[in-house]
Amino acid sequence: MAMTVLIVEDEEKIGRFLELELMHEGYEVMKAANGREGLEKAQSGRADLVVLDVMLPELNGFEVLRRLRKNSDIPVIMLTARDEVMDKVAGLDGGADDYMTKPFAIEELLARIRLVLKKRGGAAGLAGQNRSRLGVGRLCMDVQRYEVSYDGKQVELTHREFELLRVLLENKNIVISRDTLLQKVCGYDYMGETNIIDVYVRYLRSKLDDVYQVKIIQTVRGVGYCIKDEN
Repeated sequence: MAMTVLIVEDEEKIGRFLELELMHEGYEVMKAANGREGLEKAQSGRADLVVLDVMLPELNGFEVLRRLRKNSDIPVIMLTARDEVMDKVAGLDGGADDYMTKPFAIEELLARIRLVLKKRGGAAGLAGQNRSRLGVGRLCMDVQRYEVSYDGKQVELTHREFELLRVLLENKNIVISRDTLLQKVCGYDYMGETNIIDVYVRYLRSKLDDVYQVKIIQTVRGVGYCIKDEN
């Protein structure tokens, strides 16, 4: 069965161009011309991925993403005409899987769609193999519900923080290098600062270790990070 991509784009010419290119690649296509319609269609469960413009009428792309992430983990690639770093950070931390600035080459967008679907497909496969619940000690993660709790209390994480914790929990007792974590969490083509993993580890520790007086993520100096089973 063909994958379905939802295009949320108010510029008719761009929306039609994307629709034709995606159909040519074998995708089924749904379209929405404003944020409210896009959110409704994204929540319907009929799409496998959303291409979401930022500048939309009724609800902008960031608000659509925020509401969508309350109950859905559908992959989202955001599009914007602005090349502002803070816009990208807001989109990615809000739960977007990728971010592209207009104008862009359609070949690059198609490649990113394939990559995101492949990565999410791998995660779904793990979940299907009884990996939907992960944890160590009093820390619990429900991958399908996109929830993390410690001692029964919910822990609010950004998308990147969640993905970093998930990778570490899936590989308990294994030291994972920063480069590997960067690839798994941010994507192989990430062009930002190489110390971004250290930054997200620090964020996680501020929400877990500092709050609950524990030491969940271990640093292996010169190598990377790991989470160990409690003895």
